[in-house]
Amino acid sequence: MTSATPNTPEASASLAQWLNYCERIHPSAIDMGLERVQAVAIRMGLKLDTPVITVAGTNGKGSTCAMLEAIYLEAGYSTGVYTSPHLVHFEERCRIVGESVRAEDLCAAFSLVESARAGRGGDDAISLTYFEFTTLAILRVLSQAGADVLILEVGLGGRLDAVNIVDADCAVITSVALDHVGFLGTDREAIGYEKAGIMRTGRPVVISDPQPPQSVLDRAREIDANTWLIGRDFHFAGDRQQWGWAMHPSHGGRRYSGLAYPALRGANQLVNAAGVLAVVEVMRPQLPVTAQSIRNGLALVELPGRFQMVPGAPALVLDVAHNPHSVAALAENLDNMGFYPCTRVVLGAMADKDLVAMLERVGPLVDAWYLCNLPVPRAATAEALKALLLQPGEGGKAVAEAGAVKGCFDTPTAALAQALAEADPADRIVVFGSFYTVGGVLENGIPRLSAHPPGA
Repeated sequence: MTSATPNTPEASASLAQWLNYCERIHPSAIDMGLERVQAVAIRMGLKLDTPVITVAGTNGKGSTCAMLEAIYLEAGYSTGVYTSPHLVHFEERCRIVGESVRAEDLCAAFSLVESARAGRGGDDAISLTYFEFTTLAILRVLSQAGADVLILEVGLGGRLDAVNIVDADCAVITSVALDHVGFLGTDREAIGYEKAGIMRTGRPVVISDPQPPQSVLDRAREIDANTWLIGRDFHFAGDRQQWGWAMHPSHGGRRYSGLAYPALRGANQLVNAAGVLAVVEVMRPQLPVTAQSIRNGLALVELPGRFQMVPGAPALVLDVAHNPHSVAALAENLDNMGFYPCTRVVLGAMADKDLVAMLERVGPLVDAWYLCNLPVPRAATAEALKALLLQPGEGGKAVAEAGAVKGCFDTPTAALAQALAEADPADRIVVFGSFYTVGGVLENGIPRLSAHPPGA
């Protein structure tokens, strides 16, 4: 596919100008396939001469990447990490030794990608989507970073995702659930097959989904991948104070006991952490890590927007949960927080998600809804969300059940401001539904919250 590029940015262009250009040079936002991005990578001479870990899955990818990054940093390794999407600033997508990449380094990489993409012009030009273009630029930055290990989050699916041009030393498949069904398939088996596309023959793959689709296991067997399966090759157990992890004796039987819970909140994070420890063991010949580095890394890991609790009163929870599986985890985590007289929810979400399933799962916990528009065409309008909440669900009850719709707002910030204005200090406010919802709140700054009184 070719594309004219009449307004190619100058060499001195800003990051914002490059990103705007990337959004305009391909006729569709998503164009599944690796041929075009592989061709441009070859033209660039792109090579990653360092151990690489790729992470695919529906939920838990960002948490898995963050925990791996934290452990390897504690072990003294220099790390390079690629995750998407970002919450506030594009630079968040690429971290080198724990810090976001500099905009000027990205701009230089964008210029190189554009030169390779355009080729000699005319029919020689190759059209790239926004994600493909930016992925190549970030891979270029990481290839020049001199890192000891690269951790790459796979975007949409796996098999045909731009990140999959990289042959990783170890692949990770986290939970597989229904999402992006228009591109990946309408059931877990079809989606699992797409995720399994990141596996490589003879190389290790860690599967941290406790109930993986059969398609994932079949694909691993078909290509003779070195499969590490939770519940078979490694397992974890815990009580309210601590948890432990163990490898099957056939793999050496290494154990870690008395571990503190990961700093990332939520019961689902133990499953992610168990997979992370399996990766650490798989990669041990190349990247030795001490038990203390593991303990410190899990204790210090940070990842905004994953059941993030903002200090102050009322209680404020930020979560990027945006599909039924992640919303179920959010609801479980909210249940475990204890009693609050009133739970107020700020919600903004994409129209192509299974919104009814999401709302029905969390609805019984919500007393008041504050619905917001988001600044992207894919988003459901606040009014559309309101209509879904008020429509009859199973048994004739409205999806929102007892929750009252308090209003529709132009932005997440405006919705949160109203929720705060109506809340008592003992209440709880939850912001969720999309990266854009949480990012919109973080971008404009959390409104000042009063400190909890002593002993609260």
